[in-house]
Amino acid sequence: MRGLRARVRSFDPGVQLLMINQFGINLGFYMLMPYLADHLAHGLGLAAWAVGLVLGVRNLSQQGMFWLGGTLADRIGYKPMILAGCALRTGAFALLALAGNLPSLVVASAATGLAGALFNPAVRACIAEGAGERRVEAFATFNVFYQAGILLGPLAGLALLTLDFRVVCAASATVFGVLAVVQARRLPARRPVPDPERAGGWRGVATDWRAVLGNRPFLLFSAAMAGSYLLAFQTYLALPLRARAVLGDGNGAAMGVVFAVSALVAVAGQLRLTDWARKRLDPARAIALGLVVMGAAFLPLLPGPDRGAGRVGAGLGLVGLVVCAALLATGSSLLYPFEMDTLVRLSGERLVATYYGAYSTAAGISVAVGNLGVGALFDLAAWVQAPWLPWAALSALGAACAGALTGLHRTGHLRLPSAVPPAGAPTAA
Repeated sequence: MRGLRARVRSFDPGVQLLMINQFGINLGFYMLMPYLADHLAHGLGLAAWAVGLVLGVRNLSQQGMFWLGGTLADRIGYKPMILAGCALRTGAFALLALAGNLPSLVVASAATGLAGALFNPAVRACIAEGAGERRVEAFATFNVFYQAGILLGPLAGLALLTLDFRVVCAASATVFGVLAVVQARRLPARRPVPDPERAGGWRGVATDWRAVLGNRPFLLFSAAMAGSYLLAFQTYLALPLRARAVLGDGNGAAMGVVFAVSALVAVAGQLRLTDWARKRLDPARAIALGLVVMGAAFLPLLPGPDRGAGRVGAGLGLVGLVVCAALLATGSSLLYPFEMDTLVRLSGERLVATYYGAYSTAAGISVAVGNLGVGALFDLAAWVQAPWLPWAALSALGAACAGALTGLHRTGHLRLPSAVPPAGAPTAA
């Protein structure tokens, strides 16, 4: 704890505030969202398709609009977008407390997602600018606060849920309202250095996006890293399916343990992992090693669940889930700071929020499409009686992503030209 405190104090006040802000964002978000589906289905009595619609709208509005949030942050400034996102989520969570019909729930859910799309790219771009050459260290410290919010949010929500779901919504809205007020008063107004040759209005936005889409190293890096987000998401898809297969009705408690272990590993190990990797590995190797670890996380699940093994089988199944979650968190923590720093370098340190937004949108698309494939693998595994198939495929995906990234790095495909043309400058066809 002392080491974390000293590390945080070594950054400027604006970066420190954004780290605390991210803890609050995740605290407020995760005290509500894990319990929303149950509230919709049992509290309000919505049909399963309607529950899926509400949750799907939230994910689509956030992942699909990251590109817009990043573009606006580079155009308007980081602070206004962070404040707008926090204020919008305050209103969205307040509406969730009052909403009793499907249209209002869909609106609240869409606003919740859009809020995240507004502040997320701006927060990361602001940290990258404020940390300067210490970006890797800053993002490692940032991730500690990020994971701490994920760890404590569900526990706070569970305690408040004993009162009423509307109390949970009110508490979450209050957290975001406080964050908006504090940052309005204390967060320095940072924005990118203006470019006199940069066009304004929608023509300028289109020019910025042509620059992003024409950045081949960035596109290749995004493609190589897409699998990492699909692997990380399996904590919400594949691991609960395995928990149900192994533990039956006890899967809920087991997943609580899994989420807690995942967050604890990240909180406790992030700074040590980053310091170790900075001393021994270059950024590309650190990211590749993280991808290998994430893929290897699924190897303990290769043996199929033994339904006839009783408590011993259930215990071994839980151990496999916990080991998988711990390795996923370890791999993700190892690569994350270097991944964020690489994105800044690939942007040429220009349009940083736009690049973060584009990257997050691409990651969201890969998760949405990839999950269809993972679900199909589970169906195929049941049909051909090969329960190992999904886990083997996920392990292979981690290795394939690591191989692709290493190959791109070795062949120089992730290097920007020595002179990066400004947005709006003509480029060779």
